[in-house]
Amino acid sequence: MGLYYSKLDAEKSILYRLRTPDFVKQISGNGFSSPVDSRRKHFQSNLRPLTVRQTSVIRELTFRSPQKPGQIEDLREMEMITRFFSVFELEIAAQLLRSDELVAFPTETVYGLGANAMSVAAVSKIFEAKGRPSDNPLIVHIAALSQLSAISHDVSPVASDLMDGLWPGALTIVLPKRVGVPSLVTAGLDTVAVRFPNHSIAIELIKRVGMPLAAPSANRSGRPSATTWQAAAEDLEGRIAGIICGEPTTYGLESTVVDATCFPPRVLRPGGVSLEQLQRICPSIEPFGLDQATVETQSSLNSPGLRHKHYQPRAKVILLAADASISNFSTAVTDDAIAHYIGVSRPSSSARFASIRVCSDLHEYGAVLFDFFRKADSANADLVCCESVEEFGIGVALMDRIRRASQ
Repeated sequence: MGLYYSKLDAEKSILYRLRTPDFVKQISGNGFSSPVDSRRKHFQSNLRPLTVRQTSVIRELTFRSPQKPGQIEDLREMEMITRFFSVFELEIAAQLLRSDELVAFPTETVYGLGANAMSVAAVSKIFEAKGRPSDNPLIVHIAALSQLSAISHDVSPVASDLMDGLWPGALTIVLPKRVGVPSLVTAGLDTVAVRFPNHSIAIELIKRVGMPLAAPSANRSGRPSATTWQAAAEDLEGRIAGIICGEPTTYGLESTVVDATCFPPRVLRPGGVSLEQLQRICPSIEPFGLDQATVETQSSLNSPGLRHKHYQPRAKVILLAADASISNFSTAVTDDAIAHYIGVSRPSSSARFASIRVCSDLHEYGAVLFDFFRKADSANADLVCCESVEEFGIGVALMDRIRRASQ
């Protein structure tokens, strides 16, 4: 039995138990939006140890009057109580997942929004919580190769070689699916995307759940992927049952997706594993080359993240030349626009930007990109200016994300 993890953004955060016994609400001072209005301050409550018993879905709490705290006016308008767990409370999070609830958890790429991959009821909640279109397949995460047999019935020699060389890691492999995998996971396709993450918390969580987890990025659909638990909370608090509060992710970019159902295999999405790494194992692999016109006309794309808008902050994203010249920037914005800059070299007109993030290399650039987008939004930015980089190694995935964010 454990307490909720109440250290929200290292700020004051208190868990209150309402007078109604079965409802608990988190009250925090971190600036995250909450559908519970200011009347919650009237609650006369005590901080107590909390159980994992209350997992019912709630949409929005509204109360008849401040003088009668805990009385619910309309049970049809209720919001889920999102629990925050430390990395030492994985068993509680696993219990929620075994009960077909959703839990966000850290991986080495981005934070994932986990659900029991074999449960239609659980997986359907992913699409509801994220606002995710149902034609966008999910990645199934495993914690041991022994779990693969329940998901795929045919692993080709080239797929086996990729697993041997790059699993666990930031590589997703598309394989023929077994009948038992819900069609909702695969967007109705006869293939399934599978990843074995290289992250101790993710692996331990999946092992404790005892089954594979379907897990897209833990953010609202179309928004920048969550690379911190705070970002996951910003988008999904009140929509999911729990969030595991781990460290920021290492890569900051999603996994590479390879289709191993064809020969030669092909890269469907660039990511944390580079083409050069893949070619060392499979020299004939086809590089990523899917353009937007193909995406819009192809009905069956067996990789997530190829269709629909992705990675976009509210601010407009524009690309600057590799030398961070101000010329193409000046033609794109008005003088009063609030602009923020990120890249690996300092822009020539630094005074023009409200904030500047100069990264030491492409790996840091990728690791902080989505977090920078979110911070720029928090600062009410009009523009985020991203320096173009050479499309080699991790630069391919980095430029893919920036371009898609700018569309």
